Amino acid sequence: MNAASDGRILMLLENLPFPQDVRVRREANALVNAGYRVTVICPAAEGQPLREIVNGVHVRRYPAPRPANSFTGYLWEYGYSMSASFALSLLVFLQEGFDVVHAHNPPDTFVFIGGFYKLLFGKRFVYDHHDLSPEMYRVRFPNGGKRLVYEVLVLLERLTCRFADHVLVTNESYRKLAMERGRVPENRITVVRNGIELERVEASVAPHPAFRQLGKTIIGYVGVMGHQDGVDHLLRVIYHLVYDLGRTDFHCVLIGGGDAWESLRTLAQSLGLSEYVQFTGFVFGEGLLRYLAAADICVDATPSNPYSDRSTLFKIIEYMSLGKAIVTFDLPEHRFTAGDAAVYVAPNDELDFAKAVADLMDDPQRRKSLGALARIRMKKHLAWEYSALRLINAYHQIMPSSSSHQVTVEDADVVPFEQ
Repeated sequence: MNAASDGRILMLLENLPFPQDVRVRREANALVNAGYRVTVICPAAEGQPLREIVNGVHVRRYPAPRPANSFTGYLWEYGYSMSASFALSLLVFLQEGFDVVHAHNPPDTFVFIGGFYKLLFGKRFVYDHHDLSPEMYRVRFPNGGKRLVYEVLVLLERLTCRFADHVLVTNESYRKLAMERGRVPENRITVVRNGIELERVEASVAPHPAFRQLGKTIIGYVGVMGHQDGVDHLLRVIYHLVYDLGRTDFHCVLIGGGDAWESLRTLAQSLGLSEYVQFTGFVFGEGLLRYLAAADICVDATPSNPYSDRSTLFKIIEYMSLGKAIVTFDLPEHRFTAGDAAVYVAPNDELDFAKAVADLMDDPQRRKSLGALARIRMKKHLAWEYSALRLINAYHQIMPSSSSHQVTVEDADVVPFEQ
């Protein structure tokens, strides 16, 4: 997939550090491998240097703001982050230069930085649409939050789409929304789905021994634990499993953290679940894989809402890559991603979810079959290698003079993921 190129790309990232943001890391590495020079500007995680090179990717970091938990806090966080990102972008512009500003949302305020360089210096602007900020806001705050804030977020998204020379989206639902709400022509949109490298899908991972020694069914969850992520629904599922269905022969491990982490631990205690659930906090790399490898069933209880119905959650792909049986609410993008490799429950029905988990606990053969289907689907349709090809081809369209060779699907042993 190598292609000679002198293109220089400046990536802007706010909501996670680099290389911890998996999508940004994979995209940056793919572009570096294709011959582009990539610089990422992002907040620093604890202990990270403010400047380094990671696998060929140049990284410039600023001290991260404190996590926000209120509207005023978010204004401060994004205002500070935009100022720091713009200051570092000026340094990169003056010292090294760049041809493209590639903005990863949220937030959509990166349009002001991208617009600055596009209008004054003719730089190209790429919008990488990770999340629906307006819908995320409405599900995050009680009663949908303030209508004015929602309208401002929609305006920022539309403004970003208008200024973008090209829009990258994670799935077909986002592509449709970019065309309808953002009014982006179809030929300026590329679907670059999140995925996992074939090498990792095919690798075997030793499960964490401590869980296997329990002699119980291990239920696994991984992900950010914000107020919109449905972990409270999952805890109520566990409550039904214990107190309505009488199942105590399991251990549920909840991997991750976020704004709701402390309140979720309090909820688990108030529901009488302390004996059955374990909150690990964030775990990365090999440690995360070993935790998930020990799971017999992996779950996601994100409820149906205007945000989750359109979004592809990376945790589903993570579960599939390890060949795990999955139980989840029947959301459009969940079904589109997992196909027949998951058990689907009517959206937001926590008791039925618990019954589906109990049925899988008693059916190891079905768990094995679902896991095998998941791995096949990953290898044939969802491997990152295919998404990387689409990303590189999009950049050939964005910067046609940077390479004389367009990489096609036929160059890879990967079957495209079709709608």
